[in-house]
Amino acid sequence: MTTTPGAGLGAMIRTWRDRLPPSAAALPVGHARRAAGLRREELAELAGVSVDYVVRLEQGRSTTPSASVVASLARALQLSAAERDHLYRLAHLVPPGNDAVPGHIPPGVQRVLSRLGDTAVAVFAADWQLIWWNRGWAALLGDPSSLPARQRNFARSRFPQDAGPVRLALWPVIEVDRDATDAAVVSDLRRATGRFPHDKHLAELVRELGAGSERFAELWAAGSVATHREDHKRIEHPSVGTVTVDCDTLTDGDSELKIVIMTAVPGSEDETKLRLATIAGPPVTAHRP
Repeated sequence: MTTTPGAGLGAMIRTWRDRLPPSAAALPVGHARRAAGLRREELAELAGVSVDYVVRLEQGRSTTPSASVVASLARALQLSAAERDHLYRLAHLVPPGNDAVPGHIPPGVQRVLSRLGDTAVAVFAADWQLIWWNRGWAALLGDPSSLPARQRNFARSRFPQDAGPVRLALWPVIEVDRDATDAAVVSDLRRATGRFPHDKHLAELVRELGAGSERFAELWAAGSVATHREDHKRIEHPSVGTVTVDCDTLTDGDSELKIVIMTAVPGSEDETKLRLATIAGPPVTAHRP
């Protein structure tokens, strides 16, 4: 079997890496750069893989990355839907179908995210799986990269199972109205099951939470359907103390991506603390509870 020159998996990753300016990924642009695109180290960091693995992919020494790696690369490279599907096929994988929960962030949304600066922002899929976050989010709540990908799910964090709690935040986060937040998350998940009725991962998540959490089962039985839009939280930050934030959720069209933004009242002490936390970055001594 022959391959058109420059059209294989490694060549395409390199081509897409070269065309993406670091500014589009909210990365600093230095004067010593020899190329306009991303460095391999930068792509590896954005995709959550090792630099060595990126090298092996580009050199053709690894040709069958997993679906989760392909999805991460597509997000990091800010591929269009058609380009993402092409990447899946080059990796000998079936692209996600229209009935599956999308984990792809469109380039337009990526542009908006990159222009929000250090505002604490994260993106969740329709099943509340965390798929992207920025430095501001990591500074405010802790870096989620310390968790396995499967556990980066807000619904699992809200309704811990018998095996022990899984927290997306490294320190305590207290909702002003916890009951309302719990009900909103469950109602939003039920809405997702109607939008993506054939997604096996979403169905398994609902079964898992229903079997392992009495609170989830109770709220699920109520049958409420709604969208989680806003919340108010108190974050017990280890460096700056208690910070009260507004948590607003925007939804991206048919993909049902949830863009979660945390801000404080302008001119308030909380805003000052939020800025200090962002400047300091995640405390290196933090431990996940």
